[in-house]
Amino acid sequence: MHHRFSISLRTIWALTFSMPVLFLLMLSLAQQWRFPDVFPETFTLINWKNLMQNENNLLQSLGVSVIISTVVAALATSLGFWMSRAIAFHPRKNLLTSFTYLPFVFSPVIFASVLNFYFILFNLSGIIFGVMLAQLFITLPYALLLFVDYWDLKLKSLEDLAFTLGGNSSQAFLKVIVPVSKNMLLLCFFQTFLTSWFDYGLTSVIGVGKIQTLTVKVFQYIGEANPFYAAVSSCLLIIPPMILLFINKKYLFNTMK
Repeated sequence: MHHRFSISLRTIWALTFSMPVLFLLMLSLAQQWRFPDVFPETFTLINWKNLMQNENNLLQSLGVSVIISTVVAALATSLGFWMSRAIAFHPRKNLLTSFTYLPFVFSPVIFASVLNFYFILFNLSGIIFGVMLAQLFITLPYALLLFVDYWDLKLKSLEDLAFTLGGNSSQAFLKVIVPVSKNMLLLCFFQTFLTSWFDYGLTSVIGVGKIQTLTVKVFQYIGEANPFYAAVSSCLLIIPPMILLFINKKYLFNTMK
């Protein structure tokens, strides 16, 4: 009886969390879906075909999003891990850590509007590099907060052991600390990738409409009152997070047990 109840509960949870994805998929394959119909009148690939044409640039937006999120996540993870060590062992660790919360005090749109003056001044507005730099103002503090408590006496002892065996600072960091911390680094990469991937506020303000990421495309189609095209963009938008979730569950969590 308990086993059957457990299976039923898992089925309910699976259906609950899969329903939004199934709804988006059906909406992307529909041309008309009127109330009170439970399902669309017809299913067709015409929405996908239209958006895959060159003039709609949806595949280009997918490529731009992948490039921006990958670069931002890699920079935030590597810089955050390196900088967090200095903060973790600093006498004023608590004060320095509190400063990393400042970017999260404002909403992304307000924060981007404050930064935008300086981005325009240095000709960083409306270009991919400017969007990447703006997103680092959010992802790097997040990485610092994630890593700052990771540095403990055990990790410091491993570093000291490398020094005792004749290694220098670079060797101790790259050949001892980084391999030991690979799971934590991967976790930070996944988190910062998703933060960059779903960002709209910073990208829309700093990108001034020229940097068309998938998230910007989704809001664009919603603003145009075209839910079917928005659903197609949303389906592409959730593919990387689902892949990362699968990798997290299959490899990262298993190795951390």
